[in-house]
Amino acid sequence: MSDIVKERQNEWLPQIEAHLDRYTADCGSMHPLLLEAMRYSLLDAGKRIRPILALEFCRAAGGNAMDAMPFACGVEMIHTYSLIHDDLPCMDDDDLRRGKPSCHVRYGEANALLAGDALQPLAFETMLTGSRIKPELTLRAAAVLAHACGAAGMVGGQVIDLENEGKQVGLEDIRRMDSGKTGAIIKAACVMGVIAADGSEEMIAIAETYAENIGIAFQITDDILDVTSTAEVLGKPVESDIGNDKSTYVSLLGLEKAREEAARHTALAVEAVSALGEKADFLAAFAQMLVSRIN
Repeated sequence: MSDIVKERQNEWLPQIEAHLDRYTADCGSMHPLLLEAMRYSLLDAGKRIRPILALEFCRAAGGNAMDAMPFACGVEMIHTYSLIHDDLPCMDDDDLRRGKPSCHVRYGEANALLAGDALQPLAFETMLTGSRIKPELTLRAAAVLAHACGAAGMVGGQVIDLENEGKQVGLEDIRRMDSGKTGAIIKAACVMGVIAADGSEEMIAIAETYAENIGIAFQITDDILDVTSTAEVLGKPVESDIGNDKSTYVSLLGLEKAREEAARHTALAVEAVSALGEKADFLAAFAQMLVSRIN
């Protein structure tokens, strides 16, 4: 891992954790068991990739990165809700997440479902009430995230994922699925960071191109790790795609070609931000880190 990635992670991770804790510490009259289940899945875990991207794109667009913190926390709440639901028996039926029992294993299927349901509106409440930038920019960012996590984005991608179980599908089908299930939220994080800085349409286009490519590279790397790593290292079950009889980049391309494709999309992401000069140093290094990660 490069020095700049370590430096920024050391800068951001404690602040992200502190804000996530604060935003969920007192949710009014919420049932304590529900709040416990939400915080169990949300806090003290994960690489916080999406929040960091939101903060760093705000910085790269010339803004005060802390202005994007409510958006960063909102996107992480959406991501966490998606993981809770993804692990449910009716979906991927995974019992391990981030190195500990999945939410439904710890709290029961119904409470896990409701914890995910509660995190979704809390994400938008956090963005809308925590923002200190212009109201029109806050609303624009909220609309970006709402679109990304809905039927045209993450949820739609999950439907395609379920449809593809037990089928042999092509590379374009997998890319269409991943652009919704994984890529849409990554893109939203990057774009919301630019919006928080009141950045230009050109900067938004750069963020979108970068995000699209790291999203593909990220998913390819996930597919590779699913067949090459261990549950202890990943913190979640391995060979789950094989168990669910899903086509993946690895099953279609083979390991070496999949690695080449991940490297190609990482290079495209780096190229997309190269025009930003020194402001792109972290984003370029972060893209490289994501494709070389071991979990």
